[in-house]
Amino acid sequence: MEQEVNNKITLDYEDGSNVECEILGVFEAIGKEYIALYCEETDDIILYRYVEIDEQNFELEDIPEEDFDAVSEVFESFVEEEEE
Repeated sequence: MEQEVNNKITLDYEDGSNVECEILGVFEAIGKEYIALYCEETDDIILYRYVEIDEQNFELEDIPEEDFDAVSEVFESFVEEEEE
């Protein structure tokens, strides 16, 4: 899994709330890039589709329900590899 240089990101939600997350890494699954974030506040790992706009800008998109299991399995395999 590729590590990001800036290891924190703030997610801004539509309801006006926000949460700071640690970037665990960017990885490829089913032909697209995804990002894994750790939210210390809720102790959750959040997965999003990662779309790079240019070298300094990117967008996060929700993962479609039909792709989520496959993306989760790839992420879990990276976690298992790093634990070994």
